Amino acid sequence: MKIRRQKQAKKTLGFYRHSFGFREPFQVLLDGTFCQAALRNKIQIREQLPGYLAGATQLCTTRCVLKELESLGKELYGAKLIAQRFQARSCSHFKDPVSGSACLLSMVEGGNPHHYFIATQDQELATKVKKRAGVPLLFIIQNTMVLDKPSGKSIASAQAMQTQQLIPEHQKLSIAQLKEEHNLVKTSEARKRKRKKAGGPNPLSCLKKKKKTQETPQLSATKKKGTRKRKKRKLEAITGAVQLAPQNVET
Repeated sequence: MKIRRQKQAKKTLGFYRHSFGFREPFQVLLDGTFCQAALRNKIQIREQLPGYLAGATQLCTTRCVLKELESLGKELYGAKLIAQRFQARSCSHFKDPVSGSACLLSMVEGGNPHHYFIATQDQELATKVKKRAGVPLLFIIQNTMVLDKPSGKSIASAQAMQTQQLIPEHQKLSIAQLKEEHNLVKTSEARKRKRKKAGGPNPLSCLKKKKKTQETPQLSATKKKGTRKRKKRKLEAITGAVQLAPQNVET
């Protein structure tokens, strides 16, 4: 079971290394609940955590966490002694301290630029941490420290960065410069020349239809005279033929 947990932790660390740039020494921010759980379960954080993460580790906390442990009194006195052994990172609440959970959330704002791990047993804080991309979460379960799997927010953010950053920015600039040097960049004028002009209407469809010429009265009169003459000639030919035919005379 221990080997399986270490393999899972190695896989999760590889994800944060490649996707969000985490490097050794790993910086782990601890709150009072994690220190109290480690004390109850007899876990030596300083000795066991570097072995679990398989790398150098810097354990740290904030002034707000220490103030909160002091205000809670004797019940968390042992947790306060453990937290005091770690480095106290400066936060933006020097004059007006806030709760430990609110302070740790403020330390990972803006995409977690300092690559902090958050170690806590506070379920409400853990839920808020999972809604932020690139923030590894540590907790204690069954006397063992566990590195939580990447949240859906972290996975989605990593996929988006991979699609947007397939080519680094400096390489994009060098490619653009090379295109300009070799005249491979198409200017706007060349693009305008290649564009097809909008076709006009068909010229044949614009021609006016020819109107039928009306016959003048003179032409119509001559046509009528011609037809009359032809009819008259036919009648004369018929009557002539009748006269030439032999007639039967009764005796």
